[in-house]
Amino acid sequence: MTQPHRLADGGRLDRSTPVRFTFDGTEYTGYPGDTLASALLANGVIEVAPSLYRRRPRGIATAGVDEPHALVQVAEPMLAATTVELHDGLSATSLPGLGRLDQASDEAVHDKMYGHADVVVIGGGPAGLAAALAAARSGARTVLVDDQPELGGALLSGHEEIGGRPALEWVEAVRAELSDTAEVRILTRSTAIGYHDQNYLLIAERRTGHLGPQPLPAAGRGRLWHVRARQVVLATGAHEHPMVFAGNDRPGVMSAAAVRSYLNRYAVLPGRRAVVLTTNDHAYGTALDLAAAGVEVAALVDTRPQPPVALAEAARRAGIEVLAGSAVVGTSGDTRIASARIAELAPDDTLRGPVRELGCDLLAVSGGWSPAVHLWSQSRGSLRFDEALAAFVPAQAAQQVRAVGAARGTYDLAGCLREGSAAGAEAATLAGFEAAAPPVPPSVGDPRPALPRPVWLVPAEEGEPATWRDHFVDSQRDATVADVHRAIRAGMRSIEHIKRYTTIGTAHDQGKAAGPTAIGVISRLLGASSPAEVGTTTFRGPYTPVSFALLAGRERGGLFDPVRTTSIHPWHAEHGAVFENVGQWKRPRYYPRPGEDMDAAVLRECRAARGAVAAMDVSTLGKIDVIGADAGAFLDRVYTNGFAGLAVGSARYGIMCRPDGMVFDDGVTVRLADDHYYLTTTTGNAAAVLDWLEEWLQTEWPELRVHCTSVTEQWATVAVVGPESRAVLADLAPDLDVSKEAFPFMTARQATLSNGIPARICRISFSGELAYEINVPSWYGLAVWEAVLAAGEGHGITPYGTETMHVLRAEKGYPIVGQDTDGTVTPQDLGMEWIVAKHKQFIGKRSFRRADTARADRRRLVGLLPLDRAELLPEGAQLIADETALTGPPVRMIGHVTSSYRSAALGRTFALALVERGRDRIGEKVYAPLPDGRLVAATVTEPVLLDPKGARRDG
Repeated sequence: MTQPHRLADGGRLDRSTPVRFTFDGTEYTGYPGDTLASALLANGVIEVAPSLYRRRPRGIATAGVDEPHALVQVAEPMLAATTVELHDGLSATSLPGLGRLDQASDEAVHDKMYGHADVVVIGGGPAGLAAALAAARSGARTVLVDDQPELGGALLSGHEEIGGRPALEWVEAVRAELSDTAEVRILTRSTAIGYHDQNYLLIAERRTGHLGPQPLPAAGRGRLWHVRARQVVLATGAHEHPMVFAGNDRPGVMSAAAVRSYLNRYAVLPGRRAVVLTTNDHAYGTALDLAAAGVEVAALVDTRPQPPVALAEAARRAGIEVLAGSAVVGTSGDTRIASARIAELAPDDTLRGPVRELGCDLLAVSGGWSPAVHLWSQSRGSLRFDEALAAFVPAQAAQQVRAVGAARGTYDLAGCLREGSAAGAEAATLAGFEAAAPPVPPSVGDPRPALPRPVWLVPAEEGEPATWRDHFVDSQRDATVADVHRAIRAGMRSIEHIKRYTTIGTAHDQGKAAGPTAIGVISRLLGASSPAEVGTTTFRGPYTPVSFALLAGRERGGLFDPVRTTSIHPWHAEHGAVFENVGQWKRPRYYPRPGEDMDAAVLRECRAARGAVAAMDVSTLGKIDVIGADAGAFLDRVYTNGFAGLAVGSARYGIMCRPDGMVFDDGVTVRLADDHYYLTTTTGNAAAVLDWLEEWLQTEWPELRVHCTSVTEQWATVAVVGPESRAVLADLAPDLDVSKEAFPFMTARQATLSNGIPARICRISFSGELAYEINVPSWYGLAVWEAVLAAGEGHGITPYGTETMHVLRAEKGYPIVGQDTDGTVTPQDLGMEWIVAKHKQFIGKRSFRRADTARADRRRLVGLLPLDRAELLPEGAQLIADETALTGPPVRMIGHVTSSYRSAALGRTFALALVERGRDRIGEKVYAPLPDGRLVAATVTEPVLLDPKGARRDG
């Protein structure tokens, strides 16, 4: 099959291996190195799917991520044909602005990568290459990111020279040097999609999509890089934006820069007879390259009354008529442009003189250039409107970042190289390396561009109804000047309001091309003196669309949630523990012996804890170091009780509340030094508590000198529980005085264990028994666990799991946040009035003055003893006050069961429940209607069912 619009030679293609592909069911050929768009153009296909709303014919318009029309479905929906690399067997279908999800299972996988860098350079054009070279030569760890398959940027599409030789030879020399430098990573086919606080970058790397479906089964299709950089250099280039005139959306109306790219990079003729329309110097190169390729250039239309003399003369020498001070006012054609209508522009951008019509099948348009400031703005950098460049450019940086080259409005090659070298050297120096900008080789034939003459809106021809319905501002959304005019007539003035009213800039490219044009049109219709008065819309990530599969990575199926295990986990698994998932942790639930079910195993473990000694791996508890001169004052504000006065070496139980006064978390905190507290949280709430502490420190009390650090994974903890636990600890830590007087309840001691391991031992209890918690660095966890079991062997020590822990704590009335609370429970509802300080402020205290939190009929925590001692109430069972209440609806519920267990110590079942007026109902009966139709009666009791005075706990 022939490619009628392919040049006989040239381009950066591998012509030795033609490849076949299909588009909308028709087979074509192309070459490796093509994009789908360039291959279609080579085959004479310029028209793609019709427009989304008005069903107008649309064609390929650009050559990059700003493509508004050529959306296709390949392995993923909604891909721009200009960014899809051609491979053998590729099958694509066109999309009129809407994609569809493939119902078949996608077996492709995606990965996540994490990295740190001294300098990250985003953009592999001349400015970016110069910056990366300067940074790399300093020894700085440098990452160069570019979205193209090969480096070079705009140099891939031109004929520039650097140092008297082709620019691409310089590109290859730089690439080779960077590749040979140890601390440099080059990420091609990679797009920086997000720029977050503290130089945190998200980079989407395409790995195998260009090789065809599943070419390397072991390799992921893409990788999402999370990179933290000390310094960032943005060399992201600029986008060429269109001009707004009647019929500017027809197939064959293309970006001038894209036309040049298709000619020189892909050896494709997008048309046979062209008109070039420009507001600036850059389109002259397109016109000259078209003429050199044999295309008839009917005219070069320049909005400037006096174009640069040298450029105009060069065009005329090539046989191109230059129409200065003019603009295209309209087009004609059905499925493709057939002619362009041209008129002279007056100084006020109105039309004057006769309209001239020229036949053409290609209209190459350069409405001006706008720096790609998207990542700069995501970094919270400010923008200013440069009147000379007629574009918004970077102004004040908010992070350690600098923009160079076209990304800051520098469009000459020498300037790009100079700025890139200086920025790379400066970034490396600020990152701590000695760097000097390498000498910049002189560029040849690249004068500084003359200033543009922006024309934001070309009027309709005289005598035609100026409805603006064919003047397209955002052709993706079929949004026209008429839509903008309607929004303004409705009273809108803000760019953000007009954007949402018209939907301009909300399609897949987020207004990369249409955005600057829209701002210009809005400023014109509002009568503003400059687009600066209108401003820009918000630039949000991602910079280009990415799939949810890439964002998720391999986090699906068994990998959907991370699995966390303690350092003692191998022992648990080897000894037959049954595990449960608790906040991503695998925790032993119980340790069955042969012939035991869970109930039997738990009763045995409970008897050991109450009658002798038992051990539990509690390493999963959340642990946070709170350090700083104001640590005590901070915890006083966070907890309902006081911590600033806690003695060093002592521990205290505390409750945190949210601002509404409801219980958020609880745990024991140990004061290790005047400025150091060791705070513990519930297993499942550890991350939320750390976030909570940081939120208050960073947003409400930034003046406090406090740092919070998660140390959950750094410490392994073993609880030794039961009447014999003191004897076990005495054997385990022979140099520690473990007597009741020397080591009382709620204190902590440093000790060296008999195996030489240093330990932090806390005399605390969540079981109500004499108990100790032994904390050691996590890498010692397994050794200490085995040492505890060895020391307790003569005492009949028994390992126990979370189910036994629940029984033991519930017998003592100790609540578990999230199980015995539900976001509507105050400390007073739990019977903990004693823990609420009256003479200090803390988060949530003011809410206790609300009438609602003081209601006498609030649900309170109580115990329940079923009348049938063997009846186990289901957790969550609703409770009613009267056994006759079920005779007719509505049935009024007075509470529900929160925890329910069988107790070896009590010789019966029991439960905890939240019951309306619970304290007043002690001794009364309540009833639980069960799904099987039975009504189970239970007596309301105090929540503490075992050892209410704490004699066992105190030892």
